[in-house]
Amino acid sequence: MRLSQAAAVLVLGLSAVGLSACVKQTKAPFDQGICNHVILKEDGTLRFNPVERNVPNMETCAATLEGMRIRFMRMGLRREELTGSYQGKFIFVQKEGIYLGDSYEGARFMSLVRTGDGRLAVPGAMPPR
Repeated sequence: MRLSQAAAVLVLGLSAVGLSACVKQTKAPFDQGICNHVILKEDGTLRFNPVERNVPNMETCAATLEGMRIRFMRMGLRREELTGSYQGKFIFVQKEGIYLGDSYEGARFMSLVRTGDGRLAVPGAMPPR
């Protein structure tokens, strides 16, 4: 690689890093032991509603949010997805399972998957069919 090509690659790399710093990164509140339901308001901001206090861990918060989603569906609301937060992390309850993220807009990582009967399990815990 010639010097001019190396310089061009370096400039492109630094530009990508600079642009990623400009992307909006909404963070969740870091309130110890509080499980929140997150609502996206019409103005684009988020509202954090405490659902339960003294929650010992993120899995318990995710289970609380899943129970909330099921109760909403029993009342007739067809919301397949629900968003929550726990101690600085976002919890995304979706049809496929539970995802976690450091920001509302950023990458999401699978935490729990749905089994064939709709229950939640750790990825890889269920034998393949």
